[in-house]
Amino acid sequence: MDPKGQRVKLNDGHFIPVLGFGTFAPREVPKSEAVEVTKFAIEAGFRHIDSAYTYQNEEQVGQAIRSKIADGTVKREDIFYTSKVWSTFLRPDLVRPALEKSLKDLQLDYVDLYIIHQPVALMPGETLFPTDENGKPMFDSVDLCRTWEALEKCKDAGLTKSIGVSNFNHKQLEKILNKPGLKYKPVCNQVECHPYLNQSKLLEFCKSHDIVLVAYGALGAQRTLQWVNPNLPFLLEDPVLSAIAKKHKQTPALVALRYQIQRGVVVLAKSYNKKRIKENIQVFDFELTLEDMKAIDGLNSNIRYYDFQQAVDHPEYPYSEEY
Repeated sequence: MDPKGQRVKLNDGHFIPVLGFGTFAPREVPKSEAVEVTKFAIEAGFRHIDSAYTYQNEEQVGQAIRSKIADGTVKREDIFYTSKVWSTFLRPDLVRPALEKSLKDLQLDYVDLYIIHQPVALMPGETLFPTDENGKPMFDSVDLCRTWEALEKCKDAGLTKSIGVSNFNHKQLEKILNKPGLKYKPVCNQVECHPYLNQSKLLEFCKSHDIVLVAYGALGAQRTLQWVNPNLPFLLEDPVLSAIAKKHKQTPALVALRYQIQRGVVVLAKSYNKKRIKENIQVFDFELTLEDMKAIDGLNSNIRYYDFQQAVDHPEYPYSEEY
C-alpha cells in the first residue's frame, strides 16, 4: 500500500507524508542493517524516510533508497527524505558543506527536508560530541537566525526542497519567525512527542503559524541509549493505551501513532524489526473515537525521555521553557 493520500501540505507548497520511517539505531546495531530495514520499509509502503548526519548511516539509507528506485518500486519523487544539520555545523559557513556531505553520502541530488537538528551549537570539528578534558560538552555560540539564513540559501540552491527545525521551543521559533528579512518560514518543528509528553501548547503554537509538528519518540524510548532515563515508565505498557488497543484489536504502538495523526501531527515510527515495520503501516486501517483521544490526552505528564541534560548550561538549551 502506498499511503499517497496521507500527506500534509507544508507552508512552502510541498507535501509531507504523515507517517515516516525513523532510521536512527543504537550504536550496537550494525550499520549494514540500515540498508535492509530501509529497503523493507519502502517495500512495506513507507515513503517518508527520516535520517540525520549524526546517525552516521546516510550512506546505507541512501543505498537502500537508490536500490528501490533502481528496481522500479518507487521514483525519486515518491520518496520524502529528511536530513539534519548537526550541532557542530551551525556556523553559517558550515551549513552548506554539511548538506553537501550528506548528499554525497546519500548519492542523491537533493533532500526533501533539511532541518537544524537542535538549537544547541557545539564546537566545530571532527567529533560529533566534542568534550573538554573534564568530559564537559564544548559549546559554541551561534546566532540561529544566521544559521537559518544559510538554510534558506541551501533551499534557493535546490539542495533541499524544504527547510525546518527540530527541538526548538516556541521562543526560538518566534526568533526566526520575527527575523527581519525572513525569506522562508520553517515548515516544521520535529520534537519528542508521545502521550506522556503530548506537546499540546507547542502544537497549538505551531499550527497558528502554519508549521507542522513532527513527532519523534512517538512510541517512548529505547532503554539502551545512554542518555535515556531508565527509571521512566514504559509508554507501550500503559494500561489506558492497552485498553484502547484491545478495544480496536490493535497494538498499543499503533494507537500511539494513530493518536498523533488524528491531531494533525506527522509521526515517525522507528523500528528495526520487520514485523513491527509492517504493522506500523496499518495505522491507516482504523480510527480512534473522540473519547479515545480524550483519554490519551489525559496521559500527558510531561515525561521527557530525551532531555539532553548535558546541554542544560547552554543559553539555547530548549527545555527550560514550558513549551
